[in-house]
Amino acid sequence: MIDPGGEEDRVNALLQERSLKLKAIWLTHAHFDHIGAVQPLREKWDCPVYLHEEEKDWLVNPTLNGSGLFAGIEKIAAEPAEELIKAEGILGDGGFACEVYHTPGHSPGSVSFYFNEENVIFSGDVLFMAGVGRTDLPGGDQETLMRTIQMRMLTLPANTSVANGHGPLTTIGDEKRSNPFLMDLN
Repeated sequence: MIDPGGEEDRVNALLQERSLKLKAIWLTHAHFDHIGAVQPLREKWDCPVYLHEEEKDWLVNPTLNGSGLFAGIEKIAAEPAEELIKAEGILGDGGFACEVYHTPGHSPGSVSFYFNEENVIFSGDVLFMAGVGRTDLPGGDQETLMRTIQMRMLTLPANTSVANGHGPLTTIGDEKRSNPFLMDLN
C-alpha cells in the first residue's frame, strides 16, 4: 500500500473485500494526511513501513509531520519506520517492484514510486492535476520542488499517468501542456 492516509477502516474493508493481505506500507512522505492509518494498519497486518531516511523522525513527531501545527487536528504519531529508503533504486520484488525516485521539495524526504511497465508514477504531493505540492510546511522548499519536477517528472514519457496524493489522475503530457505552475519549466 502506498500512503494509507487516515482511512484505516476503508483500507481494511477493501483488503477484506478482495481477500488481500497487506504486506508493506510505502510512504511518499510523512505528512500527517498520509500517515494517519500507518500505526493501526501495521499492527493489524504485521507489515513493515518504508520511508525515506530524511524523514525518519517525522512519524513519531507531530510537529515535523504537521499534525501538531494546526488547531483542531488530532496529533498523529506512529512508531519509526522499519525500513529506511536511503537511495534511489528498485523497491519490491517479484511481480510488484518499482523504481524509487527521491523527489524533494514538498518535503525533504519525498519520494515517488515509478512503475515502468504500468507507466504510472505515484507522486505523493509533488505534482497534481493543474498544481504542485505546497512548500510552507516544515522542510518544504519551492525552488527544490520545481527543480525536482523538471528533472524527475517532466522527463518521463508524456503518457505516464500521475497518481498523486490529492486529486484525480493526470498525465505528464497534460501537465506539461496545461499546468500553470509549470509553464516556465517547459
